Amino acid sequence: MNPLCGRCEQVVYPTEKVNCLDKYWHKGCFSCETCKMTLNMKNYKGFGKKPYCNAHYPKSHFTCVADTPENRRLKEQSKMQSQVLYREDFEKNKGKGFSAVADTPEMQRIKKSQEQISNIKYHEEFDKKRTMGGGEVSHHPPSHPGKAAQQPPAASQNYNFEPTPVPVQAPAAGPPPSAGKRYRAVYDYSAADEDEVSFVDGDVIIDVQQIDEGWMYGRVERTGQQGMLPSNYVEAI
Repeated sequence: MNPLCGRCEQVVYPTEKVNCLDKYWHKGCFSCETCKMTLNMKNYKGFGKKPYCNAHYPKSHFTCVADTPENRRLKEQSKMQSQVLYREDFEKNKGKGFSAVADTPEMQRIKKSQEQISNIKYHEEFDKKRTMGGGEVSHHPPSHPGKAAQQPPAASQNYNFEPTPVPVQAPAAGPPPSAGKRYRAVYDYSAADEDEVSFVDGDVIIDVQQIDEGWMYGRVERTGQQGMLPSNYVEAI
């Protein structure tokens, strides 16, 4: 028995039958639902088991939610629930800091990298300062080593107390010179005590003998004067 056409509901014979969208159609009845343009198997588009052309194919749209009292009640309920959860999380995390960082393997790797970088920078700064203090010439004259402890004590604020006068020390005899050690002044220096010697930048210091870590004994070749001098004001020739 021959089937009926999906459009005109007449009998469809095999010579004019089109099988599409779970229905049988006459070739002339297989047309667009809107503009009635005749379609074929290559240019049709099905929607709701009905054929459409490309221009009149129904397009899907978002569904608008009606602003009804029930929907408003559900909206307020969701909002209140979110606020309750927020306050619970806030009370739970109170006192734990502004943000909690997950202790993941990636964060541990970043933390170790930062520690290594900080250690490298620390050692670089330490080596740089040690090198600058060990003999390299800086742009500003260094402070006098060991002289702060030799300054006389300040007078007391008690008017009934008279400070003991500091006895004047006689200049100490210089140690025997050692030939061969020559130094050049890299800063100007003015003697602060009677046992010291003054010099200017570029003077040659001869017969130098190391006294301790901060002081030397030598003779200025230009003036012939000899005495104590700070070791960080000169450099070896």
